Amino acid sequence: QVRLVESGGGSVRAGGSLRLSCVASRSNFLKMAWFRQFPGKDPEGVAAVYVRGGEKRYVDSVKGRFTISQEGANNLYLQMNSLKVEDSAMYYCAASLDSAAWPLSHEGYNVWGQGTQVTVSS
Repeated sequence: QVRLVESGGGSVRAGGSLRLSCVASRSNFLKMAWFRQFPGKDPEGVAAVYVRGGEKRYVDSVKGRFTISQEGANNLYLQMNSLKVEDSAMYYCAASLDSAAWPLSHEGYNVWGQGTQVTVSS
């Protein structure tokens, strides 16, 4: 069974930093990403990386503040700096064997972690 396990969420004051980690149980995904979900909304793509080529994509609201990185083909990270209250959400690691779909669309991923909560207070 394929699994993604996230860690690193928590509570932080605005302006602070957190680093999320995701470990995958297999290493042949073509793209991996971090999504976040606000209550009542579809998951929003935050950052994505094509595993083999290393090309990255970010949603505009996190550019310059968040950095996605990978270590080998099994480990994915999201460094979140200058956190804002509006970044508070459940964050999910996602992975896909399909490289064709838009990397920040949740429809392009079929393997998801259980999520880790990020709460930013003012």
